[in-house]
Amino acid sequence: MAEEDDEVVASICARAAGSGPGTVSAQQVSAAWWRAFTAGLVAAPFRTQRELSVASLAAALRAAGCGADAAALCEEQFRFWRTAPLRPGTRAFLDAVELPVCVVSNVDRADLDALLAFHGLSFPAVVTSEDVGAYKPSPLMFQQALAALGLRADEVLHVGDSVRADVGGAQAAGITAVWVNRRGRPVPDGIDPAAVIGDLTDLTAKLPQVG
Repeated sequence: MAEEDDEVVASICARAAGSGPGTVSAQQVSAAWWRAFTAGLVAAPFRTQRELSVASLAAALRAAGCGADAAALCEEQFRFWRTAPLRPGTRAFLDAVELPVCVVSNVDRADLDALLAFHGLSFPAVVTSEDVGAYKPSPLMFQQALAALGLRADEVLHVGDSVRADVGGAQAAGITAVWVNRRGRPVPDGIDPAAVIGDLTDLTAKLPQVG
């Protein structure tokens, strides 16, 4: 629905690397941050995405010998989460769709609510990882979405841009899934989306094939 924070993350990592010993690149900080962050997504106990972002960046900074403050650096990311631009086709799709839509997001509840308010959007149902205490592809996310809509898995189409978290998670819950593959990546082994689209403007044309 909204743009990813890739450019913001790159900016943060560049600033972080600049606080290091001079032998650490922004790419190294980024890779270490991502490894720690993704590990935190499946670790217990559950932590909010904001908590994970700061903690994982702090771990990456310590490992790289960088002196920057992780919490201060992450403020740029947190601001972006609340004001991120909508992706191409999103507004047109939402204006045209007549079916009930449930947003299923790993973003923290307050940040997602702020983003929706920023764009003047509202939905019949919204489910965040913070609500259920688990991140996609956990089946808890998709089960909560079905309950919120009052629908069965075979009555729902899930659309997402993460092939493993969205497509894999939805399919594991028995839900037909469409992959929004904006970067033209190959479909990984073991994942079989019902359709692959470039953005939401392609979805209407695909619906007869996946319905």
